[in-house]
Amino acid sequence: MIAYLKGKLVLKEPTHILLDVGGIGYHVNISLSTYSHLKDKENTLIHTYLHVKEDSHTLYGFSDESEKGMFMHLISISGIGPSIGLMIQSSLSSKELKEAIANEEVKTIQSVKGVGAKTAQRVILELKDKIRKEGFETAGKEIVSTPRNTVKSEALSALVTLGINKNAAEKSIDGILKNSGNTITLEELIKLALKNA
Repeated sequence: MIAYLKGKLVLKEPTHILLDVGGIGYHVNISLSTYSHLKDKENTLIHTYLHVKEDSHTLYGFSDESEKGMFMHLISISGIGPSIGLMIQSSLSSKELKEAIANEEVKTIQSVKGVGAKTAQRVILELKDKIRKEGFETAGKEIVSTPRNTVKSEALSALVTLGINKNAAEKSIDGILKNSGNTITLEELIKLALKNA
């Protein structure tokens, strides 16, 4: 398997790149996210996945390991091939996708062209535990899943279920957590958030 390629970027299109590695040109399919992260430079490094079928060998490229990891998670799901996986990653940023999975937002994933309700539900069902274990990105930083993050997501879920607007609930929870540190329980957090929201 080809884990990565490092070479000169010859051509950069929103759907693919051509990378010259030691005089050999590699055609690599990419997402819009990778396209926006790639800089036109002499030594471009792209993380790759080689998809092998009877009639073709296709390279898929990613700007970083976390995007590649997400792609691997997606294509491990029955009914999602590399093309749909790339479409999902082109339509939703890594942060949006991870949040949609962690918060079980079927409509967000279903908004991707080619993804129906059943596929969106399958993505959430099969990946939510993996995403929650890994933690997910917020504001460009990798957050390690901690008890505090679990308390926050459970409180948010409870408040939304109780009819509180998600954005208002999130703002309220963030404010409370900022002031209380790691000492607050889930019950206390929900009660305080209900008073503030």
